[in-house]
Amino acid sequence: MKNPLITLLALTLIMAASAVPSYSKEVVVYSARNEHLIQPLFEDFTRQTGVKVKFITDKAGVLVQRLKAEGSRTPADVLITVDAGNLWYAAEQGLLQKTNSKTLEANIPGYLRDPAGSWFGLSVRARTIVYSTERVDPSELSTYEALGEPAWKGRLLLRTSKKIYNQSLVAMLIAEHGVEETEGIVRA
Repeated sequence: MKNPLITLLALTLIMAASAVPSYSKEVVVYSARNEHLIQPLFEDFTRQTGVKVKFITDKAGVLVQRLKAEGSRTPADVLITVDAGNLWYAAEQGLLQKTNSKTLEANIPGYLRDPAGSWFGLSVRARTIVYSTERVDPSELSTYEALGEPAWKGRLLLRTSKKIYNQSLVAMLIAEHGVEETEGIVRA
């Protein structure tokens, strides 16, 4: 397989398909990825393996609520979201099963998977700062910590703190700087 993401997705889907007791060459995926982005991966997987992928796409919160409502009757074999925070939440709600896979463990580094084995990350998100090079000197703004400096007061456009992406950013800052320093960064 030429694309590492396809390879990891294929490994995940194969593991899911083989774990389904009534395995019938089909795996059901709930995906928070946009259909036009994920469908070609699923089609490529089916071409290469013969395993059909039935998928439902929606926002992660909707899919997690669906899993809760379906309980043990869910047809879903795999949940794909766009942020590890969503996977963490689904695991905390008891919606994910532990996966023991030497293949996944050998191919996905420890920092991209749940310590309890409930989920595995297939990709990482670049957290970028975007600015006008006509108004901002790149040397003045190269870190998230710098965004709290007085020079940027009233000049920032940020997503709400309710968005999982910002919550994950804060979690990353906590892992890097600790709670106290991160609180200062966020307050600034």
